[in-house]
Amino acid sequence: MNADTDLIAEHIPRLRRYARALVGDRTRADDLVQDCLTRACERLHLWQPGSDLRAWLFTIMHNLHANDIRRQRSRPDCVPLADNLDAPLPADQEDGLTLRDLQTALAQLPIDQRTVVLLVGLEEMSYAQAAGTLGIPVGTVMSRLARGRERLRVLMSDSSGPALRRVK
Repeated sequence: MNADTDLIAEHIPRLRRYARALVGDRTRADDLVQDCLTRACERLHLWQPGSDLRAWLFTIMHNLHANDIRRQRSRPDCVPLADNLDAPLPADQEDGLTLRDLQTALAQLPIDQRTVVLLVGLEEMSYAQAAGTLGIPVGTVMSRLARGRERLRVLMSDSSGPALRRVK
C-alpha cells in the first residue's frame, strides 16, 4: 500500500459505521463500503491532495447509495433476512430497546433527511462538510437537519404502543 491508500484505510471504520446506519443492513453496508473503497482506489488520481479526504470518500459513498436506490426502484421488492441476530446487545434492556426504536425511527425518515442527520449527528461533520459531501447548499443541510431532528423527536416520543409499567 502507498501513503494515499493508507490514508483511505484510516477512514474505513467511519465509512462502515455510516453505511450501516444509512442502509440498516450489515451485508448491504459492507457491500457499499467495498464498492466505495474500490471506486476510491480506482480514482485516487482524482483526489486533490490537501483537500478533505473524508468528505471525498463520503461523497463517493453517497453517490453509490443514491445510484443503488435508483436501481432498486426498478427491481421487485425483496424480503431482507434478519442480519442482527449476532449483534451484541447492551446489558441494559431499556438501552437496547431505545437503540432499536432509534434505528426504526431513522429508517422512517426520508432519505434526504436521514443522510444529513447521519452525517452531522453520527459522523460529526460540519454543515459545510455535509453540504460538500452531498453537493447541496449549507442552508439545505440546516433545514433538512432541523426537519429530520424534529421528525425523530416525534417518532421517538410517540407512545402509540401498549402502555407498559415498570416492575422492580
